[in-house]
Order: sequence, then C-alpha cells, then structure tokens
Amino acid sequence: MDTIASLFSFITWPVSWVIVQFHTVYGAIFGPDTGWAWGLSIVSLVILIRICLIPLFVKQIKATRGMQTLQPEMKKIQERYKNDKQRQSEEMMKLYKETGTNPLSSCLPILAQSPFFFALYHVLNGIASGDTIGAVNQDLLESAQKAHIFGAPLASKFFSSESEVAALSASLTDVRVVTAIMIVLMSASQFFTQRQLMTKNVDTTVKTPFMQQQKMLMYVFPVMFAVFGVNFPVGVLVYWLTTNVWTMGQQMYVIRNNPTPGSKAQAAYLERLHKSVIEHGKTRRRGEKAIVKAIVAKGRDRNEAERKFINGLNKAGMAAQADGTVVKNDAAVAAQSADGSTVTTTGQPKRQQPKRQSKSQRQAKPAGEAEPKTSLTKSDEPDEPGDAKPAGKQDTKPAAGAKKPAQKSGGGGRSKAQSGQRKGPQRPKSPSKK
Repeated sequence: MDTIASLFSFITWPVSWVIVQFHTVYGAIFGPDTGWAWGLSIVSLVILIRICLIPLFVKQIKATRGMQTLQPEMKKIQERYKNDKQRQSEEMMKLYKETGTNPLSSCLPILAQSPFFFALYHVLNGIASGDTIGAVNQDLLESAQKAHIFGAPLASKFFSSESEVAALSASLTDVRVVTAIMIVLMSASQFFTQRQLMTKNVDTTVKTPFMQQQKMLMYVFPVMFAVFGVNFPVGVLVYWLTTNVWTMGQQMYVIRNNPTPGSKAQAAYLERLHKSVIEHGKTRRRGEKAIVKAIVAKGRDRNEAERKFINGLNKAGMAAQADGTVVKNDAAVAAQSADGSTVTTTGQPKRQQPKRQSKSQRQAKPAGEAEPKTSLTKSDEPDEPGDAKPAGKQDTKPAAGAKKPAQKSGGGGRSKAQSGQRKGPQRPKSPSKK
C-alpha cells in the first residue's frame, strides 16, 4: 500500500494543504489538538472532492443507463459471434461508437477519487511514522499525533502493534474496537448503496447479464472493504466512510427524482408526480417537465407505469403536452391514449344502454295481461279471399237487407271473432294475396 501511495505523491501536497486549511478553522472552534478538529478536516476534504466530482457522477448515471439499454443488443452480438471472440469485440466497439456509450464512464467517480484517497493515506502514514509530508510541518505533525477519534489515534490501524499504539498515547483495545465498528459501517453502507440500486433503480422488464454482474458486486464490494479496511489508518476509514455515506445519499436523491425507466422507483415517482399535477394543475419544476416530455415522446413504447400516468391525467381532464407541460380543459381535452394515439373527449355524458333482461324476466308477465298483438303476429288461420279489401279504403257498414258473406263451416275457426280482433270482415295483410 505504501508503494501505491507513493505513486500519487504528486497530489500529496495539495491534499495536505487543504486539510491544514480546514484544521485551522475547526481548530479555532474545538481546539487544535482534538480529534474533532482533525476528523472534521478529513470529512470536509471528502465533501469538497465529491462536490467537484458531481459532473463525473452525472456522466456515470448516463453511462450506466446507456449500458442497461444496450444489454439486449449486446446479448444478441454475444450469441451471434460466440465462436469468434475477435469479431464479437469489434461488434461491441462498433455498438458503443454508434450509441456514444463508454463502459468506463460508470467507473469515473471511483477512478477520479483514487489519487486523493492514496494521497491522504500517504499523509496519515507519515503522521504515524513521525515524518512531515507536504504542508504538514512539525507542529502540525505533533498536533495530529495527539488527536484521538473516540479514543483511537488518527494514524493507528486495526493491526497496529501495542508499542505503536502506546507511542500515540492510546490502548490497543480502543483502537481495535473503533476500527472494527468503522469497518462494519463502511461495508454496510456500501452494501446498502448497491442493494438500493439493484432493487429500486433497475429496469425489471429486461433481464440481462449486466444485472447479474451488479448483483454479484453487491456482495463482493463489502467483503473487499472489510478485507482492506483492517490495513487502513483511522483517518482513512473516516474518509472512506464519509464518501460511502455521501454516495448513498446522492444515489437516494437521484433514484427519487430521476429514476431509471421501467424501475420500481419510476412507478413510485410517477405516482407522486400524478398527485402533484392533480393538486396544482401543472408541472412545477424543470425536472418534472423533462420527464413528462420524455414520456409523451415515447408514444407506443411507454411502459406500464408511464401508460398508467398518462391515463390518470386523461381521467382527471388533463393532457400531457409535447413540451412537458400539462393543460386542463373541462369542456374538451385532446389527450393522448395509452398507445400514443390522440383521443378527444367532449365531456358529454355517455348514453346509457338499457339493462339486458334475463329469459325468466322476459317470460314473466303480470296475471291477466294479454300479450299485445303486433303487425308481425300471425293469426291462427289465414284470412279468407273474400275478406280482402282494396288498400286505402275504409270499412263501411253493409246496406240494409244485404246478405252477409257466407262463413266456412269447416273447422269453425271464423265462426266467432278471435280474442283481440274486431268483428266483421278483416283487412288482408297484402292486397295482392288471393
């Protein structure tokens, strides 16, 4: 580790100078020889470095999401050229170039922190051995050696010998208890950060090898921190624990406000956004407008959570626009449907369809009620030819003394007027029928 730290000696002086400046401020408050002054100086160094690395963190997010999007295409290339590794690599590089994706971008924050990490390790190791390094002069060196964090010297390690710890005015038990607790917290924070990424911010609709790799790293990284942590000075453990907590908080903010499409975090975010839009009648922040704009632009390619969001706005009488805004019109709303087409709702009530009766309800009739006779109802017997009358003429009473038409004796069906029919000659159903 000392050899690796010496490789980054070119940045040792800037790192030590920043720590000294922060120590001057905190020393005036807590005292120059206290662990609070030196510990907060290291924490402030971490915060300053991570603020400077925010642009790289944004690139890391974009690169990670780009890799997730490319996983199906990468899997096809691997299956197509599984027997030709060289052609497989060429096609992968071609895919990265066409999409503008760089796999190393997801590692940029860690790579960028490495020089500062090893430079700090070099400074703290010099404090433990009594050597002045960078901006740390002899007076500051003696002050740092007196500084204890919860009873553990700033430059002590878990495997420090009892004589080394005694030279720093501390007990070996205190050093090992403090370092063990910090190593556990450091590994736990790393595990929680990776688990939060896998369970909440991963597109669950696509199963790719990338997800399996991330799941493996979720268990590998904490073990690596535990193994290497026993060789880190207390000051370096403070540095790494602080940067893990910063990463965890930064990732929680990103997952809550800019989740990966298709993830559980996006479904929760769109549910909150829907309530906010319904309450205020508009999208209030630039980030909300950007997400709504991206959802509208997808059209038919929306996932289930995005379709639910658009349909929820439509039911509330609102419509998402192409620029990310949301408009409301009670009279007429041109809203986008779930499949991307446009539907116009007029706000008029829908015509109610009559309820369909069952067969038993249709057959059940009140007692004594005769079934109405319609023009389509057939009589029991066909009309006689003599009953036919020209169409359009009214029936008239027969003249006095005139003979009534003879009735057929066969069957006796016409001897009496049928129930529900008038007496006398009947009009034929069709004038042409004879």
